[in-house]
Amino acid sequence: MSDARPMRYTALHHAAVLVGDTGRALAFYAGVLGLPVDPGRPDLGYPGAWLRIGDQQLHLMELPDPHADAPRPAHGGRDRHVALAVESIEPVVRALDAAGVAYTRSRSGRRALFCRDPDGNAVEILEAGPSD
Repeated sequence: MSDARPMRYTALHHAAVLVGDTGRALAFYAGVLGLPVDPGRPDLGYPGAWLRIGDQQLHLMELPDPHADAPRPAHGGRDRHVALAVESIEPVVRALDAAGVAYTRSRSGRRALFCRDPDGNAVEILEAGPSD
């Protein structure tokens, strides 16, 4: 007998990005963007870190990137990316400017920007209210 209930997803638990150096990636994600490190990451047999974003996580995995040499578009919105919601984008802009991290504003007119981490992964940061 099969369970006929529809599949109902409730949240995105985590997203993962490949990084070449966990320490360098943490300097960006925790140091510049201010994401807290989750100390509960077990030994997975390779370096990495888990970062908290509300009830979700961003996993940094220090593993070879099979697409490291692939050309990337200048604007991160036209590339694979993770999107992080913030209450206000202005503190992020100040942090990126202070760290010398380049970014582009969203082309849609939303209060959002796109930047790249030290490994070239695109990150979108958007201002979103509780109902967005």
